[in-house]
Amino acid sequence: MRPTDPRELKRKKERIPREADRPLKGRRAKAVVLAPILGKKGGGRGRAVKSTERSPQARLDEAVGLAAAIDLEVKASGLVPVPNPRPATLFGSGKVEELAGLIRAEDAELVIVDHPLTPVQQRNLETAWNAKVLDRTGLILEIFGQRARTREGRLQVELAHLNYQRSRLVRSWTHLERQRGGFGFLGGPGETQIETDRRLIGERIDVIRKELGQVKRTRDLQRKSRERVPYPTAALVGYTNAGKSTLFNALTGASVLAENTLFATLDPTIRALSLPGGSKAVLSDTVGFISDLPTMLIAAFRATLEEVLEADLILHVRDIANEASASQRQDVNTVLAELGIEAEEEPERLMEVWNKADLLDGDGLKRIEKEAKRAGAVVVSATTGYGLKSLLAEIETRLNRARDTIEIAVGPEEGSLSHWIYENCEVVAREDLGEGMTSLRIRIAPEKRARLARLAGPKRLHPA
Repeated sequence: MRPTDPRELKRKKERIPREADRPLKGRRAKAVVLAPILGKKGGGRGRAVKSTERSPQARLDEAVGLAAAIDLEVKASGLVPVPNPRPATLFGSGKVEELAGLIRAEDAELVIVDHPLTPVQQRNLETAWNAKVLDRTGLILEIFGQRARTREGRLQVELAHLNYQRSRLVRSWTHLERQRGGFGFLGGPGETQIETDRRLIGERIDVIRKELGQVKRTRDLQRKSRERVPYPTAALVGYTNAGKSTLFNALTGASVLAENTLFATLDPTIRALSLPGGSKAVLSDTVGFISDLPTMLIAAFRATLEEVLEADLILHVRDIANEASASQRQDVNTVLAELGIEAEEEPERLMEVWNKADLLDGDGLKRIEKEAKRAGAVVVSATTGYGLKSLLAEIETRLNRARDTIEIAVGPEEGSLSHWIYENCEVVAREDLGEGMTSLRIRIAPEKRARLARLAGPKRLHPA
């Protein structure tokens, strides 16, 4: 056995653990939440999505809410002016020492900085404060890691977390001259530990991407199967905690987890939706968005969010009682643009639902109703049921606007035509004409009308 090198012992003591070495899940850790207020030189290094300007206090409140979402005990929180961000620590040296005293006084083991931190900044702050430090991206990843339930969701979160880890490997090994030997498959002679870690993470990322590719193919098959069902599709999107899942349950009678917490829903759910005119639709609930949503998470959840891309109607659910509702609207539209959906260019496809009307007083509700009428939005309360009938009627109007309603008579010998109509169209009404003849009133998507005309003959299609 090789004698222990004293220098090696020193290096082990100097090593700072990675996030995975000290998991947050399963224990209520004491935390301090800091929201930096950057000066003009602060920029936004590392921000994935540029968010609308909102008050610093609103950002701090949201950061505290994010901490509460993973059951952290927030001992202290505050806004920290940063007139001149420092490359080494973000905060100035005096502020770092002042905050170290606060962290020690609160006996906090975790500090959340609501701003992107470079690997060097994160490492230096952990050393100075003797506590684990998470930036906004790291905190959101922690939440997603705890909330993912399905295999697909867990794979997506792991992929995002590994990409995040790979960019911060410098935190794990402060002595990059550390080397290991061995054969090729164990890391060749001269390969540094950080190179080994990066290679292993890269191999795991490749495996996850292959598995997600298979999941995507399965989802594509499921989507094609749903396309054969002659019903239009709608998808709920919105800022996290806007009440999407509560609204989804109220509209469909489902029992999706709906909590007053950020990111209560990560895994998509799809249910049938009955509309007041007797027609049906397919409604999907999706993951909530947030300001500065990490690009790696958008990429990881792209397969899930394809439910939104393929929807005939997108329902943007807004928490209209929230003071930051306008900023949240812009944040959601920014993420939709990342996915290739420009809200301003598709007004017929994207419809706003102003939720949580029950939190408004009488005068506030009247004012919001007037604004909604001008904006073409619908005001609802998913909790009390207020406005849901109007919402369902508007959904039906919007979905049917792009679908033709026609009547066609089918004879008893036209079994294959009748089968095609039932497989590809929505049959609204059926009337027996006698002698085996049947009159069908149907709704049909524009792209399928030409096919029906070829099967039945264009002269037999009569507008209803």
